[in-house]
Amino acid sequence: MIRIIAFLTALVLGASSVGAIEARLVWMGTGSVAGVYFPVGVSLCRLVNQTRREHGIRCAARVTEGSVGNLAGLRGGGLDLALAQSDSQADAWRGTGDFADDGPDTALRSVMSLHAEPLTIVTRQGSGIAALSDLPGKRISVGSGQRALMGKLMAGLGWTEATFAAVEDVPPEDLDTALCGGSIDAFVLAIGHPALVVQEVTGLCDAVLVPVTGPAVEAVIASDPAYFATVIPGGLYRGIPADVPTFGVGATVVTRADVPEEVVYTVTRAIFQDFDTLVGLNPALGTLDRDQMIRRGLTAPLHPGAERYYREQGWLP
Repeated sequence: MIRIIAFLTALVLGASSVGAIEARLVWMGTGSVAGVYFPVGVSLCRLVNQTRREHGIRCAARVTEGSVGNLAGLRGGGLDLALAQSDSQADAWRGTGDFADDGPDTALRSVMSLHAEPLTIVTRQGSGIAALSDLPGKRISVGSGQRALMGKLMAGLGWTEATFAAVEDVPPEDLDTALCGGSIDAFVLAIGHPALVVQEVTGLCDAVLVPVTGPAVEAVIASDPAYFATVIPGGLYRGIPADVPTFGVGATVVTRADVPEEVVYTVTRAIFQDFDTLVGLNPALGTLDRDQMIRRGLTAPLHPGAERYYREQGWLP
């Protein structure tokens, strides 16, 4: 049912007659409806679909489990485009982390980078967690999309899963009731902001964000260009007026080498040619920078279709 809703959402946003042009359906893997990837994916598809009369391509955002599942779906041919965290993209390209058993995905290609995805640790007042050092012995939830990033931090701190009273994987749509109801003490996300799941939990109870700083964080940032220091801006959520320092990765758009050059070129052009509209479609896209979008966090080689567009614009040599 969720997939049907996702399909119909993208269809409505992109509905138009293409006359004699034969329509091509392009599936974009996104994430949970409670996260940022799904609305961002719908926004990107909307830009593609609003010029469908010209090119015949219809983009549909598909609800998925997030980065790891998207990269697997892309490799298996079930997706044409996918949103993925920059560290997951790097692991898929190298055949490391979650993709160690599959080996390197040499067909993976980059299209563009999007918003930052800070490591976000949410707890509730009274949990006894005010800093990163307070997490040991607590019950936490770490979803699959955050395990690689959290694992890097845990390794630097000398932590294992045994460090915690419990490490669960609560579905994003249940995180608010799990935290506010007391079944977990904190949850960890790598997500763009503002995020619906954080809005929901701060609206339901007195939730707070935990700063993620210190030597271990600095060491992770220094270890790989996929990671960088950032902040979660204050004022986005009830009861959190000040910026919260942390670090994180970037959201990226990826595809496969065998997706036709003209398709990727058309999608890339449609997204960039109305840049002012793009940054206004979703709050997470509000701080996009063109220069960063064609470089930051793109481990896999650029797809020829994206590269062609960037060279036409003079953004690449």
